[in-house]
Amino acid sequence: MIQKNERRSYASDLSDSQWAMIEPLFPPAGNRSKWEKRELVDAVLYLVDNGCKWRNLPHDFPPYTTVANFYYAAIRSGLWEKIRAALVERVRTDAERKPGPSYAIIDSQSVKTTSAAEERGIDGGKKQKDVNGTS
Repeated sequence: MIQKNERRSYASDLSDSQWAMIEPLFPPAGNRSKWEKRELVDAVLYLVDNGCKWRNLPHDFPPYTTVANFYYAAIRSGLWEKIRAALVERVRTDAERKPGPSYAIIDSQSVKTTSAAEERGIDGGKKQKDVNGTS
């Protein structure tokens, strides 16, 4: 397997403690894995942090096609969601809060009211007929 210390480090790389926290969430690697999971996660974090294209991934990371395949497989399997949930839980417990939220707030102004808009008539600038068929 390719080791992390064979490449330069980037600001977006996971620390050892960060990796220790999420490593148990990964399925065990099969014999086919050439690249370490941590290396693939570091490559994805580099892409997110720098906003570059897949093909512009530095050459000291795994090939961009390998990183892209890992990324999309992790989406399909729900891995990124599991990592996010674990990190949220960790932040909450470190702040001495319950692991999960106890309530939610919904902003009623962001709910669309399209049914009421249909009964309002015409928009004078558009010169369209209102609901009653008059112009």
